[in-house]
Amino acid sequence: MTEMRTLKVALLGCGNVGAQVARILIEDADALAARTGARLQLSGIAVRNVNAPRDVDLPQELFTTDADTLVKDADLVIELMGGIEPARTLILSALRNGACVVTGNKALLAQDGPTLYEEADKAGVQLSYEAAVAGAIPILRPIRDSLSGDRITRVLGIVNGTTNFILDQMDTTGAQFSDALAEAQRLGYAEADPTADIEGHDAAAKAAILASLSFHTRFALDDVHCEGITSVSAGDIAAAKDAGFVIKLLAIAEKLTGADGKEGVSVRVHPTLLPREHPLAAVRGAFNAVFIEAENAGELMFYGQGAGGTPTASAVLGDLVSAARRLVLGGPGRTETTTGHVPALPIDAATTSYYIGLDVADQPGVLAKIAQLFAGHGVSIEIMRQTIHRDAESNVESAELRIVTHRASEAALAATVEAVKGLDVINSVTSVLRVEGV
Repeated sequence: MTEMRTLKVALLGCGNVGAQVARILIEDADALAARTGARLQLSGIAVRNVNAPRDVDLPQELFTTDADTLVKDADLVIELMGGIEPARTLILSALRNGACVVTGNKALLAQDGPTLYEEADKAGVQLSYEAAVAGAIPILRPIRDSLSGDRITRVLGIVNGTTNFILDQMDTTGAQFSDALAEAQRLGYAEADPTADIEGHDAAAKAAILASLSFHTRFALDDVHCEGITSVSAGDIAAAKDAGFVIKLLAIAEKLTGADGKEGVSVRVHPTLLPREHPLAAVRGAFNAVFIEAENAGELMFYGQGAGGTPTASAVLGDLVSAARRLVLGGPGRTETTTGHVPALPIDAATTSYYIGLDVADQPGVLAKIAQLFAGHGVSIEIMRQTIHRDAESNVESAELRIVTHRASEAALAATVEAVKGLDVINSVTSVLRVEGV
């Protein structure tokens, strides 16, 4: 009987996800060997401090601060350090030494993915990153493989659990943004410094990855229009709820025709109103979901836990087993499927609807003036609701208008909002949010 081959696995980083990956590699060694055809030997774990306390009890002799040596002696490298450096240098070293790499580093992939892909192609090894987007949800391989014979036209994703939890709290409890953020931090969904989440940067990195795979073109973080949720108020949430909408931070990538008549892709992240009957509207708490529209498959949705040590470790191990099987069976590594170049379009080229909140004078002719201005900019109104308010001190009445437009170009909608601000009957524009799914 032929002795089973052993593959050395180097793990870079032992945080929440890394510790669970190490545990599974040790505890499920026999099952993983049966699935891959080789023993996956955890040869070491590179960390900054070998004596730091950890939630998972792991053999102390596995820990090292010498990541460079660990990588050079590995068949498979798992990078879960995060950040740009030294992760980038270590991944490049691993690829150049012929090791397959599994990473969850969305920031690095969004910033410098093309360099990593090229090095993997040169070495004929596999670079996998399922854990970089939406945690445990299997989304990148289905896009790359299962839908490779189709044409994806649009991707909408809730890909950041922190912001989804905050917006869900605001929607279900009426909490202010600051209170919902504090609750997210208390429960461990948000970091002490939540900037990357609430300003949309984390979702933007994931949007770049989703767009690259969906449209077979390399998109970087600079190609993504990004807006966070810090300006979303409890009043916006309540008004949206009253109109039958829910507000979500969406990552959107869609194929459009630009002003020059040529196809391009709009990649953007921003707070978005969704009708409550839309599948993504039902995604609650810190869960993630990705909604895909394709020419032949139609509408598909992938839903699950978007973060957490054990769920994300599941995605990492899936990539590891796939890479290990390739080493056992032979054949070229699989990295990306770029087949050409579809340009990234600016946000002005996007086609969407707007939700606009206006504080206006309560007098005859106001609605007619607003409707005429919208029409003059080529934007039609789908829904207009008016609520009358009386100031208790001045006894002066004003009206609050909530308008939802039909779909139009972002440029036309933005120009309309700017023109509205100049009307003498407008006291203020209280909110402007985009609408999808109508």
